[in-house]
Amino acid sequence: MEALQTAQALGLTLPSPAYIFGAIVFGLLGFAAWRFGQHRQQAHTKWLGVALMFYPYAVPNTLLLWLVGLALCGAIWWDNR
Repeated sequence: MEALQTAQALGLTLPSPAYIFGAIVFGLLGFAAWRFGQHRQQAHTKWLGVALMFYPYAVPNTLLLWLVGLALCGAIWWDNR
C-alpha cells in the first residue's frame, strides 16, 4: 500500500477500467487490420492497423483514447469500402 501512496505522491495514477478495456479492444482491432492489410497488400490499412495498435501508449486521457480509436477504425473502414 505504501508503494501506491508513493506513486500517487509522484503524480502517477492507475488507468480506469474503461481505458484498459479500450486499449485492449483497439489493440486487437489494430492487429486484425494489420493482418488484413498485409494479406491483401494494402499499405494504408496495414499502417492504420499499426497506428491503432500503438497509439494507446501515447494517449493519457480515456475520452481521447476512445475518440482517436473510433476515428482510426473509421479510417480503416473508409479505406476498405
